[in-house]
Amino acid sequence: MARILLVDDHPVVRQGIHHILAASLADATIDEAGTGDEALAKIRGGAWDLVVLDLTMPGLSGLDLVKLLRRERPKLPVLILSMHPAAEFARRALSAGAYGYITKESAPAELVTAVNHLLGGQKYVSPSLAEQLALG
Repeated sequence: MARILLVDDHPVVRQGIHHILAASLADATIDEAGTGDEALAKIRGGAWDLVVLDLTMPGLSGLDLVKLLRRERPKLPVLILSMHPAAEFARRALSAGAYGYITKESAPAELVTAVNHLLGGQKYVSPSLAEQLALG
């Protein structure tokens, strides 16, 4: 059973992600946090298999949380799910230690694909982002 923590400061976004993942990953346990600080406390207090994380939040940002997690939980996969264009932010997030990056414009099926890749021990970026990163 996978334990997934969703971190986003918008409740409706968290609920939508939660619904998508719960419908596709029947045996997953999914919890939510609305801030980076709340997420850090939950991560420190339990065992997680994956964190799905927004970059832009009040307080502790997603990018800062990724950096902290690389030091404290280096094997914990983090998937960035952001409104920011991948071309501008993905390289920074991946360099900071994220295992994957997709935008909130992605189809629900791509979110599920990314989550399954990370839960399976792989990294994930969309094919179009992979091409941009390779060329950039």
